[in-house]
Formats: sequence, C-alpha cells, structure tokens
Amino acid sequence: MGARMMSGQTKAHEELEQKLAAFVKKPAAYLLNFGYQGMVSIIDSLVSRNDVIVYDSESHACIMDGIFLHKAKGGKSYVFPHNDIERCEKMLGFAKKITDETNGGILVITEGVFGMAGDLGALDKIVALKKKIDFRLLVDDAHGFGTMGADGSGVGTHYGVQDEIDLYFSTFAKAMASIGAFVAGSEDIIDYLMYSMRSQIFAKSLPMPCVYGALKRLELLQTRTDLRENLWKVVTALQTGFKEAGFNIGKTESPVTPVFLNGTTEMAANLALDLRENHALFCSIVIYPVVPRGTIMLRIIPTASHTLEDVDYTIKCFKEIKAKLDAGQYASDKIHLKL
Repeated sequence: MGARMMSGQTKAHEELEQKLAAFVKKPAAYLLNFGYQGMVSIIDSLVSRNDVIVYDSESHACIMDGIFLHKAKGGKSYVFPHNDIERCEKMLGFAKKITDETNGGILVITEGVFGMAGDLGALDKIVALKKKIDFRLLVDDAHGFGTMGADGSGVGTHYGVQDEIDLYFSTFAKAMASIGAFVAGSEDIIDYLMYSMRSQIFAKSLPMPCVYGALKRLELLQTRTDLRENLWKVVTALQTGFKEAGFNIGKTESPVTPVFLNGTTEMAANLALDLRENHALFCSIVIYPVVPRGTIMLRIIPTASHTLEDVDYTIKCFKEIKAKLDAGQYASDKIHLKL
C-alpha cells in the first residue's frame, strides 16, 4: 500500500476514522501510522514561528520532540510545572504578549493520563482558562483512551470537557494493544492535517491488518463493557492492596500504578530480575534519569484479563522483594538469577 494520497486510501480506513471520531465525540478523525511519530508531526504541522506553545513539564518525549522542531524554526515555547494552573496562566500571559506582536496563535499541550505516574492532566482547569485567554488545546490521551470516562472515551469525558479539547490524540498501543494512532477534532483542522503532516504524506498508510484489527478492538471497547468493569475492579483492588501494605503509589487516578521504592540502579536491576525470573511477575522498571537518583519506580498496568488472584499474588511478591531490598540483598553490581 502507498500513502493515503496515492494508493493507500480504503473504505476500511475511512470507516475506522468515522467510528473513532464518533467514539471520542469529535466531528472528524485521521489515522496515523505511529503514536510517537504522529504527535511530532502534528505539532510540526500545526504551529509556525509566529505561534507559541505552552506545555506541561511532564509531557511525553514525543511532545518534547515536536516542540524542539517548533523551536528550531524560530518558534517560542513556555513550560509550566506539572498541573500548576496558576503558572500555566502566567505562561499563557507571556505567550499572548508574543502573539499580539506576531499575529500568531497559542497552542497548549498536555496529557490526559500521565503515563509514568498515572495522574490525570488538569483538563477541566486548563479549559477554564479559555475564558481569559484565547488558545487551542491539544491533549495526548494515550493511556486514557479506552479506560477513562463512563464510556471509555477518555479523560476529557471523565471531566466533562471533551467538547473544549480542540485536538484529541491517542494511540492503539495501550487499550487496543496494537500499532497505530489517531487524532480527532473539527473537520477543518483534520482536513488541514491530512494535507500537511509529512509523516503521513510521505509514508505508507496504516496497514490493513492493523486497520481491521483496530475496528474489531474498537467494537470491543464499545460493546464489552464487562471488560472495562473488570479492569477497574482489578485496578481498585491492586491499588488499595498496595496502600494497605504500606507501599507508596503516588497520586495515580488511572490504571497506571507506580510503586516507589528507594535504591540504586544496580539494586533496581536485581530486583526486577528477581521478580521476573523467580516470581514470574513482569513489570516495567523506571530509574534515573527518569526519576531522581536513589528512587526506583516499578510501573504496573493491570489489564481486563487479570484476576483478583493475580492481585493477591502480585502484592505478596512485592512484600517479599521489599523485604529483600530493605535487607540489602539486592546490593550488588552483579545480577543474580537466584536470590
């Protein structure tokens, strides 16, 4: 298949876009080959050197790379501390002074669910700032799509502000366990992106197996509400169990469940290997420089297929590895398969 403008346009692609748009309550949607590449290209296409970007300090790397491209073209950007609305408003004020001179616009970028810590972007409070300053809002909701909101359509729905999100972005890599992504918004913005995004104009369209797979997965998200209900039953049990066992899971409000421990990078490697090889339990490990030195973050994301028995076993294993960590059993520069 070729690019969408050539031989890569099919009725299945159009059907998926229409159904995605309807699901996230937007007039139109456009398919993307990859989430990371797609976000970079969206930002690159949306803003010129006359425009200003205001963004959350904990924005994903794909957002940062898009901002770097904007700055390379001579554009300006301002960052506000994570979910700090007072500082966000202040940065918007700085941005407006520039756009008043350049006749440009302001693009605010944040996330629905922040993928490391699992907390939610303050979308309701950011949207409220539109009453004071004119800007457009781009939300990366990769972890919220399919899991958040009464119908699974994301964090905007969870807050009741989906209509105020100008561009809604998500990937198929999380709730849909696949490849690809999409961006949704008004018809004029989506039409503009279709003919402006270099990552789509000069690349093959999303392969047909991915398109048909996404159609089926979207159908499951909409019709199998029992899956989302079981997901949240497991999430609630897991997070409650961790708290009751004395673990620090931060301020998560989503299925993303971080567990914060203290230790070195070497300890973290031994701990993660022990979990995987000796307990058959896999989770992502996050170390410096993503988190401060001396901090270990184990990132767990339950699925709809997990059970309460899995939850009990997971907490049991974490109690055991925490005891080993406190006892210094992971303090080695060598990784041991049996501890």
